Amino acid sequence: MKSEACMAPDLSRVYDVLVVGGGNAALCAAMTAREAGASVLLIESAPREFRGGNSRHTRNLRYFHDSGNRHLTGPYLEDEFWNDLLLVTKGQTNEELARYAIRESKNIGLWMEQHGCRFQPAMRGTLHLARTNAFFLGGGKALMNAYYACAERLGVEILYEATAEDLDLREGFFTSAAFDHRGARRTARARAVVLASGGYQANLEWLKQSWGPPAENFIIRGTPYDKGRMLRVMLDQGAQTVGDPRQGHAVAIDARAPKFDGGIVTRLDCVPFGIVVNRDARRFYDEGEEFWPKRYAIWGRLVAQQPDQVAYCLIDSKSIDLFMPSVFSPIEAGSIRDMAARLKLDPAALDDTVQAFNAATRPGSFDPAALDGCATEGIEPAKSHWARPLDTPPFYAYPLRPGITFTYLSLTVNRRAQVIMQGGAPAENIFAAGEIMSGNILGQGYMAGFGMTIGTVFGRIAGKESVRYVVERLKRS
Repeated sequence: MKSEACMAPDLSRVYDVLVVGGGNAALCAAMTAREAGASVLLIESAPREFRGGNSRHTRNLRYFHDSGNRHLTGPYLEDEFWNDLLLVTKGQTNEELARYAIRESKNIGLWMEQHGCRFQPAMRGTLHLARTNAFFLGGGKALMNAYYACAERLGVEILYEATAEDLDLREGFFTSAAFDHRGARRTARARAVVLASGGYQANLEWLKQSWGPPAENFIIRGTPYDKGRMLRVMLDQGAQTVGDPRQGHAVAIDARAPKFDGGIVTRLDCVPFGIVVNRDARRFYDEGEEFWPKRYAIWGRLVAQQPDQVAYCLIDSKSIDLFMPSVFSPIEAGSIRDMAARLKLDPAALDDTVQAFNAATRPGSFDPAALDGCATEGIEPAKSHWARPLDTPPFYAYPLRPGITFTYLSLTVNRRAQVIMQGGAPAENIFAAGEIMSGNILGQGYMAGFGMTIGTVFGRIAGKESVRYVVERLKRS
């Protein structure tokens, strides 16, 4: 006998809560609402096999905790969390919502475990995340499978290959959503809606409105289903925006990655241990500015600003085992000039760049696990840490492209996760969680695991507040 969640939803009824989206934020909202007694329908645009949005490509979550445990080596308190966020956003954040998200994340790992998540033992190595971030056993796909299983047990009704296309709003009040289900137009009615359908990074035409033709060279790391349709519908119907359309979570990934859905394995972590040059064989930024988890998400934007949106990371044999490699093998050469030929760069220009960098390095105690004293002197851009000469063949290179994870142009929300309309009033029964509202907190930059934090915290808030709204409305009627 099929469970209620596996049966075809009854679209003749009015659900308490409709959740649009199928990733972490959506599931956190759906499970929370269902546990509070609401009837819940979740519509996911992807087929079942590709459910989970960008969340299925994740591997960890950052949260506030007072002490270490089986999967975290020590405490991570509110002030340090907040200061880390300030470092990456340069103050471009809504402090009220950011601090609220941090506080609400306290010990959230326990709630996750209660809903099927399993964490692996604390990570070691150069990621420097063992104290701050908990890693999912089996990665994001295992987490999403566990959450879907939990949601089904709870009685959340789930419909796959259901792409929301429009919302029926009357003066900012939600009544129903129109969606396409395998070619047929359907309607779902609900007393409240939670929009958790991601950003618009898979919509290249929208990206080109901000970035112009260079957006054609961007690679989309995650799901191809995040087209931003619900964001566009809400903006067209008077929702208030927040965030810069040219900002987002954009990392340097292997240029050989597929256009969509390459995921975490295409990310390159070699940058701190070498140099990065553009098409003209010139360096353009400090490769050793900070620990990689705090700075990796600026490199997609940096590469996007280079000619042809391409760059190359060069290392030598001293560094080849210091980082998690890409799924693609590095390009290998016996000399810098041979490498230039393989990369189709000017050999003299690349040789000059490497020689100038090598001459600028100063002796120090190299330590990949610390902000060490190995820096350059008298060269621009400087390299602040882990600067060692590239002088030990064979040499290796990885081609880089901007890899867009999610966009920061978002719906403005309040602490109840209600969408704010033009004029400043909250929409009574429209809530948002996850990437579609992340720009409230992430004005620029990124730090590892924080997107999952935002999705988990605001997913739970949206689920709780949508049910509170429904209960209060039913009392009044």
